[in-house]
Amino acid sequence: MCLSVPSQVTEIHDDASVTVDTLGVKRLVSSHLMAEPLAIGDFVLIHIGFVMNKIDDTEANLSLALYKEIVEKLEAEEQV
Repeated sequence: MCLSVPSQVTEIHDDASVTVDTLGVKRLVSSHLMAEPLAIGDFVLIHIGFVMNKIDDTEANLSLALYKEIVEKLEAEEQV
């Protein structure tokens, strides 16, 4: 099973790579597999360093809220 956390495009580079922010972690990934152009602020899903598809802002924000809730619950359990 593979989980892909929505990442937001923060920079676009000339070599078809983009910098994305995934829950505060920034990294450089390839957009070579994308047919449609990306813009700063777009939410994308990444697999092994490649942008696989762009997702709707609402869907991305709902997913991010769920991931944050999971992390908070796991952290709370560790403190018990």
